[in-house]
Amino acid sequence: ICFGAPAGGHADVRQRAVSPELQEDDLAFDRSLRPKRLGDYLGQTKIKESLAILIEAAQARGDVVDHILFSGPPGLGKTTLAQVVANELGANIRTTSGPAIERTGDLAAILTNLEEGDVLFIDEIHRFSRSQQDSLLPDVENGNVRLIGATTHNPQFYVVGALLSRSLVFLLQPLTEDV
Repeated sequence: ICFGAPAGGHADVRQRAVSPELQEDDLAFDRSLRPKRLGDYLGQTKIKESLAILIEAAQARGDVVDHILFSGPPGLGKTTLAQVVANELGANIRTTSGPAIERTGDLAAILTNLEEGDVLFIDEIHRFSRSQQDSLLPDVENGNVRLIGATTHNPQFYVVGALLSRSLVFLLQPLTEDV
């Protein structure tokens, strides 16, 4: 479908209404629909209550929030919750995913470019190799990174024990009609 074609003429193909490429307008629209605060996020009531306490306590201490792992089936809002937590903290969020990191150097570049207070969100953290997860440990332990990970797998089996023991795990449940 093309718009702007003169009667009987052909429109420039750059004006296509349907494109396989994600457009900036699409991204802006997606961002405008996502909740920005915990109070705007529907569902996962117990998790939101726990996160609110966690964030409030960290801010009262003047400390960083604990590392977080969100686990659950696809489409439940793990990525959105990570963005909400970063927003509630007033922090920038840097996002990557397990499949996007092919070499340890890729991860090192991301860690090097984090600024103080940034949140590093790793989607599909279960796709990180054990050595990649282990390479996160020094920065997690010394507080150089505020890590939020998301996985559709059981983190007990797919996240290394040392990283798991330093993180709070939240299991997201499918929404019910009660929302």
